[in-house]
Amino acid sequence: KLALVTAGYKRLGAAIAARLAEDGWTLALHSRTPSEPEGPLAATLALHHTQWHGFSADLADAAQVGALLPTITSHFGQLPDLIVNNASLFDWDDPASVTADAITRHMAVNLTAPVTLATALAKALPADGRAAVVNIVDQRVQQPNGDQLSYTLSKQALAGATQTLARALAPQLRVNGVAPGLTLPTEDYLPSQMVALEQLMPLQMLPQPEDIADAVLWLAGAEATSGQIIFVDGGASLKSFDRDFVFLKTE
Repeated sequence: KLALVTAGYKRLGAAIAARLAEDGWTLALHSRTPSEPEGPLAATLALHHTQWHGFSADLADAAQVGALLPTITSHFGQLPDLIVNNASLFDWDDPASVTADAITRHMAVNLTAPVTLATALAKALPADGRAAVVNIVDQRVQQPNGDQLSYTLSKQALAGATQTLARALAPQLRVNGVAPGLTLPTEDYLPSQMVALEQLMPLQMLPQPEDIADAVLWLAGAEATSGQIIFVDGGASLKSFDRDFVFLKTE
């Protein structure tokens, strides 16, 4: 079993890659520039004697995206059985500051690249071949606000593409999504703020990277499931928030 995980060296991508490694998958780990797996992932790869190789591609560059799958296939001698479209561009803008260029850049990485990889895999599969794609979306697609507008619009588009491609590429390709909530906070969040944000969630908890990884692994093997998006967010998608989480419970 061979899985491509985009942005698979660090943070959430590393957690997903580690979970797949534990399940015996061979891994094609993508990064924008040459990199090395972060510490916990490196330890997991070593512990399980995981076969893996790194591949670099700028997902904003159509030519590099187009070359990624053939390069992986040439290296491993087989097509991926799973693509996890985890890589994302996440820049700040809002309705007052959004530009056409910002929307284009976010769409290139967060929508066009995942769709290109999925459709390329479907085209390359033999008539009786089967594979899966899991798109990492975002809980905000359910009840969006105007913060990080270009990012939000691109993730809404990816959520829609998940269902469209599930229809269009069946039965060879199953296409599903995982929509995380606030999982790995950046340095913009205060520790006390994170505690307060937990209490805002219907489940009074925030997801851990392992929760997201477990959902990806389940979808990888869920042969009767396609066109579904699993929200792993502590229930955040059940509520409407006026602002992005970074602006909430700051005092």
